[in-house]
Amino acid sequence: MNEIVNPESLLGAKEAGAKESGAKSEGVTETFFGGCPHDCPDTCSMLFDVKDGQLQGVRGNPDHPMTRGGLCVKLKDYEKRHYHPDRLLHPMKRVGPKGSKQFERISWDEALDTIVARWKAIIDQYGPQAIAPYSYLGNQGLVHGLNGGDAFFNRLGATVTERTFCGEGSCTAWLLTVGPTAGLDPDSYIHSKYIVIWACNSVSTNLHHWAIVKDAQKRGAKVVVIDAYASRTAKGADWHIAPKPGTDGALAMALINAIIAQGLVDQDYVDNYTVGFEELKERARTRTPEWAEGITGVPAEDIRTLARELATAQPAAIRMGVALERHYGGGQTIRAVTCIPALTGAWRHVGGGVTQFGVWEHPYRFDVICRPDLIPEGTRVVSNLQIGRALTGEMQLDPPIMSMMCWNSNPVTQAPETDKIVAGLMREDLFMVSAEHFISDTASYADILLPATMGAEMEDMILSWGHLYLTYNTKCAEAPGEAIPNNEIFRRLAARLGFEEENFKWTDSECLEHYVDWSSPACEGIDLAYMREHGFARLKVGTPDDRAPHRAGNFPTPTGKCMLKVEGATNFVAPPFRQMYEGFQPGEALDPLPDYLGPRESHANDPELAARYPLNIVSPKSHYFLNSCYANMEDKQRGQGEQFVMISEADAEARGIRDGDRVQVANDRGAFKGVARITDDVRAGIVVATLGYWRQLNEGTVNSISSGAFTDMGHAPSFSDNLVEVSRAN
Repeated sequence: MNEIVNPESLLGAKEAGAKESGAKSEGVTETFFGGCPHDCPDTCSMLFDVKDGQLQGVRGNPDHPMTRGGLCVKLKDYEKRHYHPDRLLHPMKRVGPKGSKQFERISWDEALDTIVARWKAIIDQYGPQAIAPYSYLGNQGLVHGLNGGDAFFNRLGATVTERTFCGEGSCTAWLLTVGPTAGLDPDSYIHSKYIVIWACNSVSTNLHHWAIVKDAQKRGAKVVVIDAYASRTAKGADWHIAPKPGTDGALAMALINAIIAQGLVDQDYVDNYTVGFEELKERARTRTPEWAEGITGVPAEDIRTLARELATAQPAAIRMGVALERHYGGGQTIRAVTCIPALTGAWRHVGGGVTQFGVWEHPYRFDVICRPDLIPEGTRVVSNLQIGRALTGEMQLDPPIMSMMCWNSNPVTQAPETDKIVAGLMREDLFMVSAEHFISDTASYADILLPATMGAEMEDMILSWGHLYLTYNTKCAEAPGEAIPNNEIFRRLAARLGFEEENFKWTDSECLEHYVDWSSPACEGIDLAYMREHGFARLKVGTPDDRAPHRAGNFPTPTGKCMLKVEGATNFVAPPFRQMYEGFQPGEALDPLPDYLGPRESHANDPELAARYPLNIVSPKSHYFLNSCYANMEDKQRGQGEQFVMISEADAEARGIRDGDRVQVANDRGAFKGVARITDDVRAGIVVATLGYWRQLNEGTVNSISSGAFTDMGHAPSFSDNLVEVSRAN
């Protein structure tokens, strides 16, 4: 094995310069610490093998207790992405029609001067809110990803674009119920006797946690997967339960009913460490397993069995997936699920409880990263989920959005209502800037393209939202061409615009010193030098063998207890479709108690729509793509296969569809095409098409049919609340 180099040991008299350049020894392969920057809960600790400034290969760090030296199929040859022949290497300007991918090379000075000149002209005519940033977690670095451009655009006075792609409904529900706690440590699942993976395809999206679950299974734990279709993870479980899409809330409420009805409540825990049990008991009284069977399709006796086993096979663990929020009642569903471990007393045990996001106990200083204090009073907010509506004028903004800068995101494939987004990006009067690695679907509509660096080419620390470890990434390889880090792009723009705040002048290393609260108790004995030397560090929040943070309550809520009932909570301004549910009007407070709210697009709720579009569609992540990353790489395309649509034999037969036929999936919002896969992995009435395929390489993508409507909490997306029809394609 190559010697692992501590970057600090390479620093000489020109310390800062060495840090920024990533000093290397000529002709020798050296190994540096890295962290996977992609939007994944695992945040793998990696090792970069570098020779003469070139990334030779990547490996998982075998010393990391959770990721244990393994990498997923997406990352195992990460160097191929760094040196892909289609990589964007120089600043470019558009010379052909928007979307045509006709660009010519320009200098960095010309690119930045053009951007600043256009923005100043827009600000003079329309004001700064006519400019909108657009980004998400294409990179999870604290410096170059995540919210890295927020401080710049807040200082500019641009429109604030809220990022509610993933987890905001879940977070709202989680905070209401248990507060900002990491909950059950993913590492502690090795001690669990009963494990429920709910709406998470761990094999494809949380691989290293799945390894821990499988180890627990080998030690006798029963593994249950709750998912609308037979995913790779479901096939590895002891029991797969398949509720209809959007009905998990009915299943959760029926579990609460059955736990209470079967006398399985840990009354001592409930009496001492919860609020609102009697009210929840009354709410759940009519939510019987028979009631839920009619909604979910899950047999009533299966629901009773699951309730009994969850309550008695302690420690019992629940891993909630983000997909649980992605239908109208998703927030209420997560509230109901989060109540269950308190009712059964699972929190008493190491390996018992529920896992949402570990990030709640990470000491990141988002106020320093994002600088919300720089936002001018009265600045408007537009959701990234509805950017198509904003760009096309459907949202009727004043001033209209006249310029957008996109980085770390590819909304043409990832955001809902694709056709509206494309129509908006085609506007000749929209000045579009994209910082990218490739000419992606979104970047193809840009006026100015800026080449951005990749993982091994920049120093950073990577956000870890799925476990309790900090992860460091070394700058150790030279960036090809003229690519520079995102943060350097914003530093240069800030300098041209005369921004004098100190944060716009910090080096990447200085950013890391400020972006983490190193004085936090969770960082006892850990600082940036430690991270550079070791590559990762577990937060000081208990070990996987002794961590039971809520054994005696201690929930970070106003009462210190698990809030089964919450009085006076309010959501964002409620979307209009809430009016269709009795008792809910726009702007009202949230229901004090969890309950089932059915999907917006369903046979029960909208029979007229269902008559035209009778099939529910679920759009999970692809196994070989990371969102839309890697979907332009031939080896990943071969592994993932051509864009496909999973359909049941009954639904296929009714439509004259044969296995392998080219089919069209459509509704009023749009359409895409794929190859039919007739399978018993999906039940009748459901089709599955995975996310991430590029529109320029396929005939549409799955988000062509997705709605931009919000769910019940947190402006979360409704990616799993869509009806479609499938037909043979011409």
